[in-house]
Amino acid sequence: MTRVFVPKDSAALAVGAEAVARAFAASGCEVVRTGSRGLFWLEPLVEVETPQGRRAFGPAAPADVSAILAGDSPLALGDIEAHPWLAGQTRLTFARCGVVDPLAPPAFEALARARDLGADGVIAAIQASGLRGRGGAGFPVGVKWKTVRDAPGALKYLVCNADEGDSGTFADRMLMEGNPFLLIEGMAIAALAVGAARGFIYSRSEYPHANATMAAALAVARAQGLIPGFDLQLRIGAGAYVCGEETALLESLEGKRGQVRPKPPLPAHSGLFGRPTAINNVLSLAAVPWIILNGGQAYDALGHGRSRGTKPIQLAGNVKRPGLYETPFGLTLRQIVEEIGGGTASGRPVRAVQCGGPLGAYFPPALFDTPYDYEAFAAQGGLIGHGGIVVFDDTVDMAAQARFALEFCGIESCGKCTPCRLGSKRGVETIDRITAGIDAEANLALVEDLCETLKFGSLCALGGFTPYPVMSAIRHFPDDFARAPARAAAE
Repeated sequence: MTRVFVPKDSAALAVGAEAVARAFAASGCEVVRTGSRGLFWLEPLVEVETPQGRRAFGPAAPADVSAILAGDSPLALGDIEAHPWLAGQTRLTFARCGVVDPLAPPAFEALARARDLGADGVIAAIQASGLRGRGGAGFPVGVKWKTVRDAPGALKYLVCNADEGDSGTFADRMLMEGNPFLLIEGMAIAALAVGAARGFIYSRSEYPHANATMAAALAVARAQGLIPGFDLQLRIGAGAYVCGEETALLESLEGKRGQVRPKPPLPAHSGLFGRPTAINNVLSLAAVPWIILNGGQAYDALGHGRSRGTKPIQLAGNVKRPGLYETPFGLTLRQIVEEIGGGTASGRPVRAVQCGGPLGAYFPPALFDTPYDYEAFAAQGGLIGHGGIVVFDDTVDMAAQARFALEFCGIESCGKCTPCRLGSKRGVETIDRITAGIDAEANLALVEDLCETLKFGSLCALGGFTPYPVMSAIRHFPDDFARAPARAAAE
């Protein structure tokens, strides 16, 4: 019986993977459902097991099944591992995504190694690796773990922030759907390091497939005793963007409205239910098993500047080759967008890319030689964030994009602080006056002043980072705001 691998990742399901799987099953094949390899423009990307290894075809439709099985399909891609888009990557975290059955547990060799190292040895390895938080803040993971480990208290918690709400990001979802045991193993190692007996994965209600796969994997882990002494549970939030902020997430986990907590105290000292709590992003925790097995120095050998290891970059928007590309820090934005992404899907010139989600700065082509690392981006007024890059062609209206950022902030604000709650709404009104041709120069100055208040007066990054897209749009694309009165008159 021919074995065929068909992705069950949400991106593949959205373009017909379920029908393709049924067609292969009806043809008498053994169908193995996997995650995605991340080449979204080729989904559904199926692989057929042959004596020479797995051979890929895509994008496949049910009508293509007969030709694929006969070996004469024009969709043939050969050995997908040799495809330039995959061959150019350094896949550590995503090495098994799209390759294995997500619900077939591995041997948990890294966890066994971590038990041999002990808590101090694990923390030392993470510190030596230079691993920084992959959720956006870029805080050193080893420092956070040691702080929680050293905090007084018999009861400590570990929380995984899987509330992936940034536009153009999907790495957390892909990993939970394609290799959930990697996250489970990483969390078990982290729990050993910080001294936590209980852990929670906080996910989004918008991720039904990821949540179902993760719940099934947790059930397997419990039934097979893969993480003894560690109680790990999945919790699903209602979908508030602000719950991606760690203290609002904790409020939601405690059954309260998701609102930001003032700091101090830091969650590492007083987090979930007032106990010392380590909070890490999915990708941060999923990087841990490789580090433990291969050593902190091996991970630290990859990267650029103070940004060590690999970063799963997510390419989306108007881009020819969208998907997930894992690579060491240090490529330029130009390499990522033009060489890896292939430029725009529309074929028109790239005008801007937004890096770091809806609160990330817009980069014009003049800044495309910026290295992809935390400090280089910060020097240009930008954010790496969760690794999302959204591409826009030359038809984009940057005044409208600036307005959207302020509108988004107002809609998603938890309401706890005045700058975010009210400043965002006043910002929308001011942008509207500019685009209506009303005293544009004075109102642009008012937007800048308002952004200063948001940046330094907000309790959390939702209000604090909203100025990044607004001010970068004004700074790099001033003509869009200068032309606004003319457009308004023409309309």
